[in-house]
Amino acid sequence: MTTTSGISSGSLSSLLSGLSGTSSSSTSGAGQAILSSAGIGSGLNVSSIVSALVNAAQAAPQTQITDATNQTNSLLGGLSTLNSTLTSLQSAVAALTSTATFNNYTATLANPAIGTATTLSNAKPGSYALQVTQLAAAQQRTSGAFASTAAVGAGTLDIAIGSSSVSVSVSSTATLSDIASAINSASGNPGVTATVINGTAGSQLLLSSNQTGVANGFTITAASGSDAGLASLASSLNTAGSNEAKDAQLTLNGISVDSASNAVSGALDGVTLNLAAIGSSQLTVQQDTSKTVSAIQAFVTAYNSYVGSIGTLSSYDATSQVAGPLLGDSTLNSVVNQISSVLSKSVPGNSIGSLASLGITRQADGTLSLASATLSSALSANPATVQDLFAGSNGYATGLNATIDTFTSSGTGIIATREQSLNSRLTQLSGEQTALNARMAVYQQQLQTEYTNLDTLMSSLNNTSSFLSTSLAQLTNPSKNG
Repeated sequence: MTTTSGISSGSLSSLLSGLSGTSSSSTSGAGQAILSSAGIGSGLNVSSIVSALVNAAQAAPQTQITDATNQTNSLLGGLSTLNSTLTSLQSAVAALTSTATFNNYTATLANPAIGTATTLSNAKPGSYALQVTQLAAAQQRTSGAFASTAAVGAGTLDIAIGSSSVSVSVSSTATLSDIASAINSASGNPGVTATVINGTAGSQLLLSSNQTGVANGFTITAASGSDAGLASLASSLNTAGSNEAKDAQLTLNGISVDSASNAVSGALDGVTLNLAAIGSSQLTVQQDTSKTVSAIQAFVTAYNSYVGSIGTLSSYDATSQVAGPLLGDSTLNSVVNQISSVLSKSVPGNSIGSLASLGITRQADGTLSLASATLSSALSANPATVQDLFAGSNGYATGLNATIDTFTSSGTGIIATREQSLNSRLTQLSGEQTALNARMAVYQQQLQTEYTNLDTLMSSLNNTSSFLSTSLAQLTNPSKNG
């Protein structure tokens, strides 16, 4: 039997085979690579196709965002390191702007038995002949003996030191211990301590001034109307004895000095004598440069650390092709140029004039080297000039401190401003990432829908192709129809 169709069975089979993506003789072939059980019915791998298309669309903008984020974070890390380095350098520089770094003196007594001496920054070098003829002493007075439980007598004790005084009420049953407690706890006590000493003769009241010197001696009287026992106690305590108040008496180069305290200050500017014994000694005041040397050495060390850090931040390794985070950065270049400018200038009006003349020289690698002998010689010859070289209005430390501050100042410094800008950029990039993720999610859903519909269509076409192929086969082979 022959077909009545105008299309041969072979042609129709080829057409249907093309629609289904297979050959008439086999269900496998080159197109099978995109077919799998993931499809609804056609074998089309919708998930893999959608994923590949989404990844392809996302790749370029994602690379831009990732690269920009990494670069921004690298800059932030580099700027943080630069800020820390400059802060450390500024700390060392700040010490060289302080007068306390340069104005240090030592005072020594040739005869240490006489005492010790301390200095302040306003001391002046010199040598003085010291003669101590009397040490300052605090006044002490002792009462007569009483039985420990005996009542002394009622009334009021008036205790005075200079213009300060206090009145202490004593009850009729008060013992010496009660009176001592009342004196010690009295509000407005002018500076007297009461103690009871229990000796072989009985109990005795000891009054002691809290401070040495004639001006700190006390008087004690019984107010009118006080009992005879209390009046007698006051009289004995108001009678001079062997432990009276004394001022320290001494001479410096033959000039007499009196002091209420054995810690004698004011006699020599910036020097306090702590007297311990009567006698004579030579007092020598001289400048102590150890703190100055240490501060200058600390500056050199901090500067060299800064040079090393700058080198790392601006480095480039040709072998690995890895660059430092601030290579070519304008802020780092500005730091280097401005600091170099400050140190390369001479200080006008200063006889030393430059760091090199002080023994601080720049090495081939940019670090500084300190010649200790040259520095010591300059400090010995003219310490004030060394101080001016660093701490003067045009000094190196003054200039460096101001320069570094423009970069490291919190909130308003150049580095802080850069960091704020870079953090804003990170926020912007985060927003771009969120927007990209949202677009890709929409795009993925669109593709999922389109390819799912295509898979459904292909499944339907495959079913139609199978039906038609079977029908045509029956038409072209009548014997099979029986």
